[in-house]
Amino acid sequence: MSPPADTNRSAVLADPPEGMRVFDRHSVRRHRERAAAGFAGHGFLFDEVAARLADRLDDVRREFATILDIGARGGVMARALAARGGDAPAALGDKSTVVIHSDLAPSLLAGLPRAVVADPEALPFAGGFDLVASCLDLHWVNDLPGALVQIRRALRPDGLFLAAIFGGDTLSELREAWLAAEIEVEGGASPRISPFADGRDAGALLQRAGFALPVIDTDRITVTYADPIALMRDLRGMGETNAVALRRRTATRRATLFRAAEIYGERFADADGRIRATFEIVTMTGWAPHADQQKPLKPGSAAFKLAEALNGEPDQSARSQ
Repeated sequence: MSPPADTNRSAVLADPPEGMRVFDRHSVRRHRERAAAGFAGHGFLFDEVAARLADRLDDVRREFATILDIGARGGVMARALAARGGDAPAALGDKSTVVIHSDLAPSLLAGLPRAVVADPEALPFAGGFDLVASCLDLHWVNDLPGALVQIRRALRPDGLFLAAIFGGDTLSELREAWLAAEIEVEGGASPRISPFADGRDAGALLQRAGFALPVIDTDRITVTYADPIALMRDLRGMGETNAVALRRRTATRRATLFRAAEIYGERFADADGRIRATFEIVTMTGWAPHADQQKPLKPGSAAFKLAEALNGEPDQSARSQ
């Protein structure tokens, strides 16, 4: 794989498979373009998650000469990797490392070297990367299994995939407040918060996409705000506003907005009056298959019975056959 040197501004959005159009990807790109100018003032969550992803490399004893950053958002992930320095266990950030930045929104690539406007559902790469990293981007794809297959194909054999996406409990408070307000004020509800992936399913998706040694874990980050309007303003500044394909296209009623804010404060405010917002982070790690990788043991091949291991006194005469 020979990484492109210049920004490609001609990327076309992929058409999702029949029946899989959950998100309006054109709206996703518009939201990011709108947020690009002020993203640095609202991107604290991306900075935090990118730093946590970079920390995952502490246990990886290798160098990554070629890196693909999916969902660059102005270089958040690349900066977190570079901050580790050349003395880190996984050497990154030296002059020999080549990082390809990709994003759906051209404005979020402004000023970045080796930038490619690309849709994760139609990646313009076919192998060659030592590491593919993605910070809070892939929860917006319609065909996540298909995107994971393309990512695996973009890796060299034994290359690493490291990503974080929002999980199902993300913004659960806001979802509940909007639902209650719309039912009360308008007599019905429309999709307001994006459906997010269930962390319990992510491992199966990695295996389905052909990754070896998949590891999934979840974490929660709780952020407090003065009021729900401040939270919504931050989401807009992140480019994370509603892009569900079946969302209501008419303007939000002021009465519904104010009632949602009231319900949010009533149900999810702390003693100091500040409201809580939960972000569930699902971290995915997987490797492109390689013959030298560790293989899981076959069922029934254990040397000792589980009960013996738990008791700490294996019976040498009772080995499993």
